[in-house]
Amino acid sequence: MTTSIRHIAKLAGTSVSSVSRVLNNSGYASPELRDRVEAAIRTLNYTPSKGARMLRGAPSRMIGLMLPSIDVPFFGILAHAIEQELFQHGYQTLICSTAENMDHEARYMSMLLAQRVDGVIVASAFGSIEHFEILRDAHIPIVAIDRELGGIADDAVMANHEEGGRLLARHLIDLGHRSIAIVGAPAHSQPVQLRLRGISAEMAKYDIAPAAVTMAEEHSFAATYPLARDLLAEHPEITAIIGTTDISAIAAIHAIQDRGFSVPRDYSVIGFDNLPEAAYVFPRLTTVAQPIRDVGQLAAQRLEALIEEHQAGNKSRQPAVVKVPVTLIERDSTGPVRI
Repeated sequence: MTTSIRHIAKLAGTSVSSVSRVLNNSGYASPELRDRVEAAIRTLNYTPSKGARMLRGAPSRMIGLMLPSIDVPFFGILAHAIEQELFQHGYQTLICSTAENMDHEARYMSMLLAQRVDGVIVASAFGSIEHFEILRDAHIPIVAIDRELGGIADDAVMANHEEGGRLLARHLIDLGHRSIAIVGAPAHSQPVQLRLRGISAEMAKYDIAPAAVTMAEEHSFAATYPLARDLLAEHPEITAIIGTTDISAIAAIHAIQDRGFSVPRDYSVIGFDNLPEAAYVFPRLTTVAQPIRDVGQLAAQRLEALIEEHQAGNKSRQPAVVKVPVTLIERDSTGPVRI
């Protein structure tokens, strides 16, 4: 026979409404009553159904994680770090891959709302925020990750992308490079735009500008390899290439080698992210490292704290943006400019 709260009430010697207050942590229940109810729950091995919890408005212990793609290594690592952190604290993660499609993103919003998630972590591929309003209006805590989501997100956790761009340019300039091209993707990505801003600002200190900037709409090796190949053919003056991501930089290394040139003897190449692949490619890739797992864990922790604040009725604080430091990892793909 299925155990119900009526059985718990009978064993605990109290009313059904008192058991409900204890189960839902709503209203006053004396410590003595709470002890009796919890003892009866343990004795009867009672577990409330997910559907019943949702109908009562109790926490679902589910979190939505919305990412532009999960077949891009960066987002795969990020998703794993977030899922593991949340799982350790009793949450289940619903991973939504939007394929950088705004319609997909909006449809996932409705799904997460129907699932009554306790909170959402989102890396939106777009600047538009109107379709997030259904979550905001439902008072669901939101943490933006890897980019800001002003006006919607309670908090944002991201690497310091602009400073990372400065590190990319500064490293090459210190090696004597002045004719530097940029290849990357996707063009609409907020992190990529911030990296470009940092690159340009650092180069401007030396009265130079990028020799060429070529951007794909899709973040993949296949999309950026032809851009790098064409860049080499059209700009023979360049001596270095910045990839706005490690994948773009690795594509540039392949394009250089396929044309019979050497890295770093003929061209220096630098990337951004410090993916595992950066240490496996030949030559090993110099890159600006963002601590991907740390960013994911911190975002999950911020959301957990926000959920607790919301459930306690504390919803008045100002949104916070956390920028995690980045570092230069110097390997074999960069060297002094050839005179």
